[in-house]
Amino acid sequence: LSGLEWPKIQISSKGLEIGPTCTVRNLLDYHPPREWAAGGLLHDCIKCFLAGFKVWNTATVLGNICTSIPAGPMTTMACALEAEYTLWATDGSIRVVPAIAFVTGNNQNILAPGELLRKVTIPIESLNRQYTIRRFTLTQAGRSSIFLVGTRDTSGEILITVSAATKHPVHLRFSGMPSSAQVASELDTRIPDDLYFDDPNGRPDHRKHMTYFFAEQI
Repeated sequence: LSGLEWPKIQISSKGLEIGPTCTVRNLLDYHPPREWAAGGLLHDCIKCFLAGFKVWNTATVLGNICTSIPAGPMTTMACALEAEYTLWATDGSIRVVPAIAFVTGNNQNILAPGELLRKVTIPIESLNRQYTIRRFTLTQAGRSSIFLVGTRDTSGEILITVSAATKHPVHLRFSGMPSSAQVASELDTRIPDDLYFDDPNGRPDHRKHMTYFFAEQI
């Protein structure tokens, strides 16, 4: 794909579009308009990579999404900003899916055989939201064990995206500022115990505990 002259990053009427040849370094070097309150999240998520500059220069944003690992920071970014994915099939058909529906498990997603993630589109409305992040790693430069992003739009709606702690990202949406009890209740409902990820970077019980703690902080 690297030889194709597709646009790497461009602004369209639908929002910020990221193409399949856009490397992590390309996105890091991109300077979003200052009026985008969530523009900084693009760079904040890149800094959560368990990788150095050599990987940033060759690895692509969409490639990280397609690996569909729970700790994939580009997946977290896209889901937190409610991006849409444009998928191309070998028969020429095109479908558009929400980012939150793309990853279904550890190294699992909805791509059909031969299907290509052609474009990630982040709505301008999402880039105008206020945001904050909470993240936990076992070591200072380690892989994310828990990664939560909270955003708030101009209407006061709160969206919390839970990732890394779970096998696939999960959205918690509130019409206004929720109470601690409401946050805990929504986590109970949306994330069953068997959805928390288990690997050498963290046990499910620890990930669950920190998810509740970070969600309440947000």
